[in-house]
Amino acid sequence: MRVLQLHAGYRFPAGEDTVVDNEAQALRDGGHEVVQHIVANPSDLGETIRTLATSSYNRRAAREVRALAARVRPDVVHVHNTWFALSSSVVEAAAASAPVVMTVHNYRLGCLSADLFRGDAVCTTCVGRHPLRGVAHGCYRGSRLLSSIAALEVISTRRTGVLDEHVVTFVAPSTFMADRLIEIGLPAERLVVKPHFVADPGPRTCPPSESREVLCIGRLAPGKGLPTLLRSWERYTSAVDHDHGDPMRLVVIGDGPLAAELRERAPRGVRFEGWLDRAEVTTRMLRARAFVFPSEWYEPFGMVLVEAMSAGLPIIATTASDARRIAGAPDELVVPTGDEQALADVLIGLDDALVDAVGDHNRRRFESTYTQAAGLADLERLYAGVMERTRGDG
Repeated sequence: MRVLQLHAGYRFPAGEDTVVDNEAQALRDGGHEVVQHIVANPSDLGETIRTLATSSYNRRAAREVRALAARVRPDVVHVHNTWFALSSSVVEAAAASAPVVMTVHNYRLGCLSADLFRGDAVCTTCVGRHPLRGVAHGCYRGSRLLSSIAALEVISTRRTGVLDEHVVTFVAPSTFMADRLIEIGLPAERLVVKPHFVADPGPRTCPPSESREVLCIGRLAPGKGLPTLLRSWERYTSAVDHDHGDPMRLVVIGDGPLAAELRERAPRGVRFEGWLDRAEVTTRMLRARAFVFPSEWYEPFGMVLVEAMSAGLPIIATTASDARRIAGAPDELVVPTGDEQALADVLIGLDDALVDAVGDHNRRRFESTYTQAAGLADLERLYAGVMERTRGDG
């Protein structure tokens, strides 16, 4: 099978970029041919504005994709991110040569900031409506000018129906996200759920109970729940001090706009590491006691959840999105979103027997559902179904 991937990469490496590369590698290892057409979004403000001006319909990008597809002659085209250096014009161009599958990685079709989060809370104001309030709030990069341009792209995509007309199957990485995308307006009958996957780091050499280190990994930005986690950790350390227990350590790996503020307010027992390379992160996971995922926004998936499962880590998750279902987390490790006392109570109760039992369960869940082999099988079924459906329609 020959697959053409289309993707506009992010200014800073993101989970979507990892998904694209993981899928390409899995397909190649499975004996399929993959051609990638990946462009980079500009970082310079002037170039950003010029490129955004073509985001409603980028004719040059469409010509390039049409010529590439005619030369490659793929069996299927898998579109990932088109915002904003490609634009939805490439979907129409690709569909002239092969059936199109599109993975929807975020909520941009119903939210200018793409995350359904504004300020310090979930925001669905523009879902199912024109994104005019998003313009008023400057939801795209904090700029009303850039938000206006972004809104034109969203409105144009909806009015022309280019996605509805040319995408055979839409893919969401989680059931929770699929439900939100249907609310935004994607057709439920053409939307399937296919989880992401990661490479296998191999089994642990020691059980989680031998470690006292709890990890939190991700971007230090609003919606990620870090302020709540730090307040919870302060409650936890106070309780351990009172009981004269052996305290755990919290290690936060990542960076972002809240980094300085979070470092300043961090209680005892918390260390910030900044970004580490992937190999080091994997090593830390394989040696840790637990992973905490305090997110408060509507995470589409959370690749780091699967990475933690692959390392045999128990996961403490919130009820904000699909983290509980993805990880199969037991009730005792699930906390209401933003509830710092409930999170502190879970940390206090993180005993040896619990972390070892849940860590083992998570490793087995990874092996059955989120490996590269499982991901390849999902992709092959997806593409076979799309090609069969296209032949049937023809």
